[in-house]
Amino acid sequence: MKTERFQTLVSKNPNNELFRFSLAQALIDEGRHEEAIEQLDFCIQKKDDWMMAEILKAKSLLSLSRPTDAKPVLEHALHLAIEQHHEAPEAEIRKLLEPLT
Repeated sequence: MKTERFQTLVSKNPNNELFRFSLAQALIDEGRHEEAIEQLDFCIQKKDDWMMAEILKAKSLLSLSRPTDAKPVLEHALHLAIEQHHEAPEAEIRKLLEPLT
């Protein structure tokens, strides 16, 4: 199982944000959004310009029916997408934001 593999890597290397990001993705795949958000928060605290971590966090919040919490995360991700010239993620974020405005 992917999750177990990445949990092992994180336990051996707790400060490795790439392992935590991969663990978050595996948790999301299993529908374990609360646990994924914890891992993504770690990643975002380490690298505050990590747009994909922000997007995944927002999507997890939306999956948990927490649109009020997701909106500022999406707004920050949008700012990062524009700043980093990532057009496809920018379009995706705008689409996610539409029903929240």
